[in-house]
Amino acid sequence: MNRHVVILGGGLTGLSSAFHLSRRFPEALITLVEKTSRFGGWISSERVQVHDGDGRTAEIVLESGPRTLRPNAKSVLELIHLLGLKNSVITTPITSSAAKNRYLQIPETQGLITLPNSLTSVFSPPMRTLFLPHVLREPAKRRNRPDGITDETVDNFMTRRFGPTFARTFGSALVHGIYAADSRKLSVRAAFPSLWAMEDRGWGSVVRGALLPNPTDSQEDYDVGDIPDMMKGVSVYSFIDGIGMLPGALATHLRNQSNVELLHDNPISSLIVADDGQLEVKLSSGQMINPTHIISALPLPVLDGLLHSNSSLPHLTASPASSVVVLNLIFPQTQPKLHPSGFGYLVPRPLSGYSPHNPGILGTVFDSCALSAQDSNAANFTKMTVMMGGPNPITPSHTEVDTVLKQLSVHLTAPDDYLKVLPEPIYTRTQRHDDCIPNPMPGHLRRMEELKTALAKGPWSGRLEVVGAGVRGVSLGDCVESGKRAGESWTC
Repeated sequence: MNRHVVILGGGLTGLSSAFHLSRRFPEALITLVEKTSRFGGWISSERVQVHDGDGRTAEIVLESGPRTLRPNAKSVLELIHLLGLKNSVITTPITSSAAKNRYLQIPETQGLITLPNSLTSVFSPPMRTLFLPHVLREPAKRRNRPDGITDETVDNFMTRRFGPTFARTFGSALVHGIYAADSRKLSVRAAFPSLWAMEDRGWGSVVRGALLPNPTDSQEDYDVGDIPDMMKGVSVYSFIDGIGMLPGALATHLRNQSNVELLHDNPISSLIVADDGQLEVKLSSGQMINPTHIISALPLPVLDGLLHSNSSLPHLTASPASSVVVLNLIFPQTQPKLHPSGFGYLVPRPLSGYSPHNPGILGTVFDSCALSAQDSNAANFTKMTVMMGGPNPITPSHTEVDTVLKQLSVHLTAPDDYLKVLPEPIYTRTQRHDDCIPNPMPGHLRRMEELKTALAKGPWSGRLEVVGAGVRGVSLGDCVESGKRAGESWTC
């Protein structure tokens, strides 16, 4: 059989799929189709040159998408090993301030509060009243999951086990940082499966379940070489030229493979199962491809818009997606420093809910603290990234630099101090990413099983697989893992 696999979408999942399929089926032709001029999807790293008024210059890496990875994703460690990226890795050790210090900015207040990073810090104000009582009381609560439910929102889960104040303060902030979403709408089982499992393991208590051994059934078919050794004691890591080095290395590798072709600037116009059962991928250029198998790494609603009525699939439009505005800021170095040492801070849901009257900031990353090794002459500049939008209604006035700076001054001024006036940034960049993070709603896991069943029979008969962030997880590790598993059920 002359196997021809077409992969739809050239983001990280699509690139990972092409990489692993080209190795699994070396005799097959692998065609990856991307609608834009570049590969990598939402990952975007750029090195810019800046200078201050005193003649100092620097080359600084800016990220408008994901900026760090955690070392627990073995699928990514495997790519680092196989693509020869080891010498380009930069790490943030667990002993660093960027790893130990993370903050919250409570709406309607001034300044930041430090999240617990040790047992003793839990007993310090304000965590002594804001965090500790809810955690200590949770194991004593009776099992209170309603009979028969198989999923619920993150907010319902947190409220049920820890109370509404904890759920709003910590639960909504966590969801803002990962999904840029409303915790009152997001599925806890899809977004944070470990929490649901802890409650099961702890006989109804999340805290008790967290203290008990966690059985793992993960696959161990990863060729990681000695990369895990360099990740010992590491909190997060990136690459010297940014996360964009990962999709860049994948694309370069794939271009050099004789059984892979990469098509960019080629939007797909339709995806059809013909009357004779043949698969047809039609490009907007008019080109028709007739593959034996298809991997879709497209956003699920985009895939839905490409399908013919005789081959439609269920649940592709069930999950909405968050839109995020990313504002990169570079300041001249000041004394005292603009922000405390640490990774950054998240902003919980306001008491009044999401409203156009709120600033709309989800969180801010102190990039200079976490990833200074990326930048030349970094000591003379301060780099920060502000994330806005998600469930917050955003207008152009929200994202004006002066408006954001005024809000940052409130966030970065200690309580009871005179309001800090931030200097003018020497470089700014604003980018809007529409529908960039899928938001799985309660029941997502069941819907994805039903989708999988539909793909296995009917007109598709197992010849189409749907992968990516809208299916199994939004982290970079999840996306790479989805690509690694693509086509595993196909026989050689």
